[in-house]
Amino acid sequence: MLTNNKLDQSIYSFVDKLKNTQNSDGSWKYCFEGGLMTDAFMIITLRALDIKNEESLIKNLTERLLLTQSKEGTWKAYPDEKDGNLSVTIQAYCALLFSGFLSQDHPALKKAEHFIKEKGGLNNAHFMTKWMLAVNGLYPWPTLFYVPMTFLLIPASFPFNFYQFSAYARIHFIPMMVAANKKFTLKSAYTPALSHLYRQPSPQHLLNHYRSHSLFMNDMKKLLTLPEYLHRLGYQCAERYMLKRIEEDGTLYSYASATFFMIFALLSLGYSKNSPTIVNAIYGLKQLVSTSCNGIHLENSTSTVWDTALLSYALQEAKVSNQEKIIQQATSFLLSKQHTKKGDWKIHNPNVAPGGWGFSHNNTMIPDNDDTSAVLRAITRTAMLNDRVRNAWYRGVTYLLSMQNADGGWGAFEKNTDLELLTLIPLENAKDAAIDPSTPDLTGRTLEFLGTYAGLSKQHPSIKAAIQWLENNQERNGSWYGRWGVCYIYGTWAAVTGMISVGVSVNSPVIQKAIHWLESVQLDTGGWGESCLSSTQKKYTPLPYSTASQTAWALDALIQSNGYKKESVQKGITHLLDPSSFSQTALTYPTGIGLPGQFYIHYHSYNDIFPLLALAHYRKKIIANSNVSS
Repeated sequence: MLTNNKLDQSIYSFVDKLKNTQNSDGSWKYCFEGGLMTDAFMIITLRALDIKNEESLIKNLTERLLLTQSKEGTWKAYPDEKDGNLSVTIQAYCALLFSGFLSQDHPALKKAEHFIKEKGGLNNAHFMTKWMLAVNGLYPWPTLFYVPMTFLLIPASFPFNFYQFSAYARIHFIPMMVAANKKFTLKSAYTPALSHLYRQPSPQHLLNHYRSHSLFMNDMKKLLTLPEYLHRLGYQCAERYMLKRIEEDGTLYSYASATFFMIFALLSLGYSKNSPTIVNAIYGLKQLVSTSCNGIHLENSTSTVWDTALLSYALQEAKVSNQEKIIQQATSFLLSKQHTKKGDWKIHNPNVAPGGWGFSHNNTMIPDNDDTSAVLRAITRTAMLNDRVRNAWYRGVTYLLSMQNADGGWGAFEKNTDLELLTLIPLENAKDAAIDPSTPDLTGRTLEFLGTYAGLSKQHPSIKAAIQWLENNQERNGSWYGRWGVCYIYGTWAAVTGMISVGVSVNSPVIQKAIHWLESVQLDTGGWGESCLSSTQKKYTPLPYSTASQTAWALDALIQSNGYKKESVQKGITHLLDPSSFSQTALTYPTGIGLPGQFYIHYHSYNDIFPLLALAHYRKKIIANSNVSS
């Protein structure tokens, strides 16, 4: 067994660091680094709108893009992506030309151009990339794909309606479809020429593409026969939908990506570049620019609530008293971010009061179940002693329980938005983005809170349904797929710790199978590492090295299953305690997922949160075992 001295020293080191990095408002602000799409889109948007006095920002973002280019001339969505990522490379290439600081003859761009052509050019880019090119007049709008805005007029009570899309799909699809339907384009003095990267598709290719999605398109065609005034109402509905969901800082739903799309959609509806809504949107985007992301980076959103909740919880698990100032300040911050108004989630869950939490500091209308359970963990101990906190806790628990899907699991943002038909829309990532189904990571983490901190057990009907859902969705090898983290290690950790927390025996076949799988993928070093490639292959793909967060997830699952004395855990803890175990590449590897294949996240907080949590849980098991023995 490892000596308590080294273990305690490591835990104290984490605690001291966090005490010194907490903000005056009680929060922690870590970088939410989500790839270069936002940086590229910011350059493109500022230049397209010909916004003055932003030369310094554009130059800094341009330099960041150049620094992140591979020696082969490509850009990647994650470090070990083979060859490079076509869409990401196109985004960077286009932005660098838009910046005005580089020409097509620049060596970096010539390398990128070769790769883009080799991979089929602009035609093979992801639809979000094509959309941004099209609104800037750099790619032709499709002639056969059209989604009538009358779709938005279909009542939510109908079997097929817009609110069956996921929340994140709706907030992105509406502005995208408005501009696409109107075939809007905007050109400025900075708009480059990209015709050398585009090839005209054959009529047969277009026909085949249309036929492959005929079921969805035929339903859309029926709406085209409606009277013209209904189509006008549809556009008005789309405009209202966007305007009502603008946060106080000017961003749409607090997301940079949605805000970019909204700007061009509003321009297509006749808004001036200088209209207050668009000026405020640019202001909001600029507030998302961080200089603590290994340089400058425009975060797609902040992760302030998520990081603060998880860090407060981890500190308390490490025996920092909830009476200490650091925890009291974090609790005050988190209470100030509890949602007080009903968002779109009310469509599928109308009879419950607001009480959830969102991901970012500026999010007031799109709570999610993962953040809600994370905050509730962080405030539980204080809720036992403080009436105000207890009332907030009860509202949060009531909200969280009410968000359980009919199949027994939990999704990310809303309830019962899992209509499979919507995955047939002719867009990449439809299965990942169009719906918000139950996932093992969300279900497992919700169970872990409800079992450990709300006192619910496997006898409770809601818990029983969730356990059944997890058992039904376990992979053959014993793992679970995590939607929002990379990937099978993340999902398995969440499912195992969740099920054990509500009373599923560690000796049950479902838990033992999962533990066996985790041990089977442990690296010789004692750590764990999984590639982002798992998210697109839907098959576990190891890294040749371990990452701190994935090692901590695997260890936490093994520790909670009473495996803290096992050789696998001893090796893993030794590895985690050694600062030299993780290279810089490992420490910056993205272990969060936004959109498989396109958008991965390096949470700068994860190297602090999850190692601290695993070490704290390991120490707790040792202490509990020694007390029993004595």
